[in-house]
Amino acid sequence: MSSVGRNADMTDVVLKVEHLTKRYPVKKGVFGKASAYVHALEDVSFEVHRGETFAIVGESGCGKSTTGKCVLRLTEPTAGTVTLDGEDFTALSGEDLTRARQKMKLIFQDPYSSLNPRMTVADIIAEPIDIAGTYKTRAERDARVEKIMQAVGLDLAFKYRYPHEFSGGQRQRIGIARAIVLKPEVVVCDEPVSALDVSVQAKVINLLEELQEQFGLSYVFISHDLSVVKHISDTVMVMYLGHTMELASKTELFDNPLHPYTRALLDVIPRIRHERIQDKKVLEGDVPSPTNPPQGCVFNTRCPRCMRVCGERAPEMHEVVPGHRCACHLYDESLSERDREPVMARALAEAEAALAGA
Repeated sequence: MSSVGRNADMTDVVLKVEHLTKRYPVKKGVFGKASAYVHALEDVSFEVHRGETFAIVGESGCGKSTTGKCVLRLTEPTAGTVTLDGEDFTALSGEDLTRARQKMKLIFQDPYSSLNPRMTVADIIAEPIDIAGTYKTRAERDARVEKIMQAVGLDLAFKYRYPHEFSGGQRQRIGIARAIVLKPEVVVCDEPVSALDVSVQAKVINLLEELQEQFGLSYVFISHDLSVVKHISDTVMVMYLGHTMELASKTELFDNPLHPYTRALLDVIPRIRHERIQDKKVLEGDVPSPTNPPQGCVFNTRCPRCMRVCGERAPEMHEVVPGHRCACHLYDESLSERDREPVMARALAEAEAALAGA
């Protein structure tokens, strides 16, 4: 576990997400009713503890960023609840929502487009303060901005400069400063280093860890880069086509992956063995359309261990070992012999029967 994880209070839940679902209507009938939906999220649940880094991983289009947007209510969920520090965040509106949003902020993926080019660094960082009205005097506001600039490693001489004068790494530091200036409890980090050079990524990750330790922050860390996730996370949730596939501590998930999809993701990471780098394995097949997801387990069309039951009904999320949850029929001891019949073996048997009858 990272040094950050040792400061996490695993008994104190700061963010609780229950049965989060998001569906986008894509077709309208003659009376304006939707006739089809994009199934972006389906029944996603998890908890984030105070001081913890909770990572969400998966391929592009798996629902990672949509989860973050729904948690922040930048996109309203179709169903489900988000509880922030004991308060139902999804039920809030007006001034109550504005107040609660001070506790949860977002670090954007792109440091180039997320900063207003017409605003100075000081004004960008102070914008959340100005909206919330948390500091009564200009002097208090400016003092807070300077303190946060120093915390993220920005020279105070940069206060009155503009975003175009900075590198990508420096711009992301400005974005991080803006996110934490109001002392939030939870920060959603949406691919915060994916747009940066590799040499800069490590510096930003180290900065996030330092800030977490200094301010007691909890992170929802969204990423497709498992090497970054392995470094910074405490708990990892694996998503595919809007569904949770696996949820476990970082150590347990990387050392003992249970779901075939998780194993496939980990196989993509090159490993050094016997003094040479092994070739990366590539997950075969395309991600199905979220407007027409597969029946049963959504991963069954690409799963190398697909069984008959996988195409008939969706697996339930259950605890396979203490603290390690997985949605996969492979670990369901109640399945019949018929249910466990491998799809490939059944297909071969059907082909042989067809040839015999020809």
